[in-house]
Amino acid sequence: MENKHKFKLNFENVSRWLGAAVIVSLIVMEITVCAQYASADPRDDRPWWMYAMLVASCVLLDVSVALEFYVVKPLNIKLATYGADLFFLLVISVITGNDFTVILYCLAATEFYMSCEKLKTNFIIFGVSSGVFVASFVLGWVRVNRGLSLYTSIVEILGGCLFGILILAIHFIIVVAVMRFYRMSRQLTAALAEADESKAELKAAYEKLSQTAVFEERNRIAKDIHDNAGHSITSVIMQTEAAKLLVDTDPEAAKTKIISANIQAKNALDQMRSSVHLLAGRPADMSLKDGIEEIVAQTVDSTDLKIRCDVEDITLDEERTRFLCNSVKECISNGLRHGGATAFYIEAKKNKDEVTLLVSDNGSGIAAGAKEGYGIKSMREKAAEFGGGVRLSGEPDEGCEVEVRIASRVFAADRAAKTRDLRN
Repeated sequence: MENKHKFKLNFENVSRWLGAAVIVSLIVMEITVCAQYASADPRDDRPWWMYAMLVASCVLLDVSVALEFYVVKPLNIKLATYGADLFFLLVISVITGNDFTVILYCLAATEFYMSCEKLKTNFIIFGVSSGVFVASFVLGWVRVNRGLSLYTSIVEILGGCLFGILILAIHFIIVVAVMRFYRMSRQLTAALAEADESKAELKAAYEKLSQTAVFEERNRIAKDIHDNAGHSITSVIMQTEAAKLLVDTDPEAAKTKIISANIQAKNALDQMRSSVHLLAGRPADMSLKDGIEEIVAQTVDSTDLKIRCDVEDITLDEERTRFLCNSVKECISNGLRHGGATAFYIEAKKNKDEVTLLVSDNGSGIAAGAKEGYGIKSMREKAAEFGGGVRLSGEPDEGCEVEVRIASRVFAADRAAKTRDLRN
């Protein structure tokens, strides 16, 4: 809007200065025409009122053209004033019969060609101007040059009319072409300025959005550290406290508690390292298969557990890989802590656009009426964020099975694109 306003102001300035030049040129040409008329053959009987009408028509033409440049804005009123211009021009042409009156026609039509953007309307004005000029030239020539032979009169009238129309056409083409070029140039300049402003606004919005995304990611990581690592450390403390109480009365149970605490501590350490890498901007390059195999190796090295794996080589983004690895740690920890499991089976497969993680153990299973702990609830919430879910199954003394399903990155991207299309 601001650029359009500037364009309007610039056009008004140009029109104001050009109007002054046109009016000055008009006055000069009127003086020339009147002087030639006054110095014509004195034998021509011309009453005083004809001189008065000539001067009055010139003055009124000047006033009308000045009004068009500086006062009149609506198109319908401009048409009315231009009709008055044609009347004054007709009077001047009939009285003087001067060939230079065609220049007066050109000067009078200049403002209308400038202000009217419709080419069709300009063509109509050109046609009307040409018609009035031809009529006024014929009447003026006949009045001034009566008495000549018919052949000479026809030749001179046709020659004068054709020459006048040619001048009017050249003036029309030049003014309309220049104004169209000027308007296009100004509009292009305004469009470029608007594009620069939009680019600056988009850049500022992008920077603001990037900062917001960074803050949201930091908050998410902080919450992840607080929830997951904090939960793991709390479990370590509880397991070691329980082991201290059982170390004398039940060494095997104490050993199990210590093993579970050890796994939980490693889990918390891995989560802290992963979060630190995210904050430092260093994405993890470990695949899901490598991550699960490393967890299994660390667990087996420090315990007497037996763990069998069947993990496909699946490519996922860092966040999904980290979630599934943490889910494996949580399932092993729960199997040890709550079920006293000694063996685990881990399976991870991809089926079309979905990844399924299955962890089963040979522990005591799920007791009737057992409530889900914080770890399982967190797994459910996170899996739901990834377009999946968590399923628990197991009978007392028959082990437990946990199935985690999430959508892969490709499926999530397609779903987001479809959502955007539907919104648009």
